[in-house]
Amino acid sequence: MEKTVVLVKPDGVNKRVIGKIMTYLEDAGFKLSAGKFIRLTDDIIDRWYAHHKDKSFFPDLKKFMMETPVMAMVWEGEGVVAKVREICGPTDSLKAPKGTIRGDLGTDIQHNVVHASEDESNAKREIGLLFSQEEIISY
Repeated sequence: MEKTVVLVKPDGVNKRVIGKIMTYLEDAGFKLSAGKFIRLTDDIIDRWYAHHKDKSFFPDLKKFMMETPVMAMVWEGEGVVAKVREICGPTDSLKAPKGTIRGDLGTDIQHNVVHASEDESNAKREIGLLFSQEEIISY
């Protein structure tokens, strides 16, 4: 079964919308396979956002992602990667339609409450950065 990662980012944690975000995904028919609160480390963020390391906004992104623990989750289902990205909406919350997670709960491009894996390859890499195989329960 296809799996993807969803992170509730620090702004989502601070807004106390973890349950709301989970409801969007459960209502779409996806199953939660793993979840935990985790404080992202320098190493995880450097590997997670390796494609952004040389960009001017990286230090601010890193600081933001370390403000609070994040809620890290693995969701599974048919076509889950693409469908979860649709449910999340565009990265910039100002451009995200109402009815999407970012359109309803986010405020801008950085404060968009969630991260969702870009594709299956990234989903596998991100799962490996945050979860052991024992933590993932498929049912």
